[in-house]
Amino acid sequence: MMLAGKTRAGKPGFPWLVFLHGFSGDSREWQDVGAQLPNYPQLHLDLPGHGDSANIAVTGFGEVSELLTKTLVSYNILKFWLVGYSLGGRIAMYHACQQPAGLIGLVVEGGHPGLLDQPTRKARAESDAQWAERLRREPLDNVFRDWYHQPVFASLNDAERHALVALRSQNNGSALGAMLQATSLAHQPDLRSALRSRNYPFHYVYGERDDKFGAIASELNAQRHVIPNAGHNAHRENPVAVAACLAQILRLRIKDNS
Repeated sequence: MMLAGKTRAGKPGFPWLVFLHGFSGDSREWQDVGAQLPNYPQLHLDLPGHGDSANIAVTGFGEVSELLTKTLVSYNILKFWLVGYSLGGRIAMYHACQQPAGLIGLVVEGGHPGLLDQPTRKARAESDAQWAERLRREPLDNVFRDWYHQPVFASLNDAERHALVALRSQNNGSALGAMLQATSLAHQPDLRSALRSRNYPFHYVYGERDDKFGAIASELNAQRHVIPNAGHNAHRENPVAVAACLAQILRLRIKDNS
């Protein structure tokens, strides 16, 4: 079994960019950014429970990581950067911490490295269970209207919030609920230590209005990049700036290896 994905051709000799979307997104999420990086071959994936991978169910991060490995092998991807947002960023960090063959760099936008204490994990498990139950039982537009009123999305205006609700309501609620619980922060290991001992470059991207993940970025041993005029969903709110940031990161890596 492999994850569904869409590819974009690049130039010979350039490493692949493997893009992982956030919760309730799909392979389209990073395509505006990817279009501005035409030299790089790209793989835009649908994570389990999402898009054309909606029928794929997993029990945790380990299974997602194994699926990712099998998928990359199927495309004969030998050198790649992982680029992930939110849930996709957490999966990218987990996968990178397994030291996969061919990984040459990690870029995370607004991804959490893991909770630090059991009470916080318990509270998160209870919250995610409630959201998952709503996703299974209620009309998705009702659920996502509430989802995008969470504090982390406070920088969205009404039009942006309405557009996201309409887009995310195209999903399968039961599949989303299962994935939400399987990859809950309650079950994710704390990745800070493994990320500190990495042997690949790690870049962390966040919007200037995303106070929560700006604070998290300061805890990480990573190169930090602030995206102007953006909140938690920086690559959607300011794709030109995020693409320019990625281009700079990639140019520096190529220069270092030249």
